[in-house]
Amino acid sequence: MSHRFDADTAVWPAGQGGFETRIDPGWWIVAGPNGGYVAAILLRALSLAQADPMRAPRSLTVHYTAPPQAGPASIETRVERTGRSLTTVSGRLLQDGSLRALVLGAFSTERQGPEYADVRMPEVLPPERCPAWEKRIEIHDRYEQRWAIGAVPFSGGDRALAGGWIRFPEPRRLDAFAVAAFADAFPPAIYSRMRDPALSAGVPTIDLTVHFRSPLPAPDALPDAWVLAVFRSRLARGGFVEEDGEIWTRDGALIAQSRQLALVR
Repeated sequence: MSHRFDADTAVWPAGQGGFETRIDPGWWIVAGPNGGYVAAILLRALSLAQADPMRAPRSLTVHYTAPPQAGPASIETRVERTGRSLTTVSGRLLQDGSLRALVLGAFSTERQGPEYADVRMPEVLPPERCPAWEKRIEIHDRYEQRWAIGAVPFSGGDRALAGGWIRFPEPRRLDAFAVAAFADAFPPAIYSRMRDPALSAGVPTIDLTVHFRSPLPAPDALPDAWVLAVFRSRLARGGFVEEDGEIWTRDGALIAQSRQLALVR
């Protein structure tokens, strides 16, 4: 039996760069499906469209134009350019003739170049010592989460900082599709600074970019391994808020960085 995540993010070739998919209501948040879930679907379509297993995802950017509805959807893809080591692919998520999302992905072979790392994994308690996530909406059943950093939502913290440990309830090897979903799986960091839940009717994502920074699938990771996802925001203004994210292996390797712009209602 396939993993729930793989079944719910599956795409099927439909000829001439097209794919069919199905938006599952089990990944719903306030007014539609979670943005990370939609990003994982689109990444699958782009990966199949570029068709070179040696070229791994390096960058994925999704612009969400309208909330998808539960049910069938189609994805139109186009290989914009294939170079010696880099392939660029674009895509459009459509439902009932309406554009729901635009996506652009970069896929590349491993390249040689200078290396440095001035980023460090935050010091947090291990997942076994962190509180389990309180399940409130449908999508909370899709992940196992432990709060590890920042003030809990609507507790009036002094920083917009949030995150913790995450994995799927059923063991599954960590790959780029899972990482794309994890990059938008926690409550918005701005919630940690707020006190009244009634002040927010959701923080819908306008655009989400994920940069994949470590080889995936993670070669030595166990199928039930936890990863640490950390999100922070430094500016909310004019009805918009930015959020930066990092995803780390338990032993301190940076897997991915993300950035998104969202509406604050």
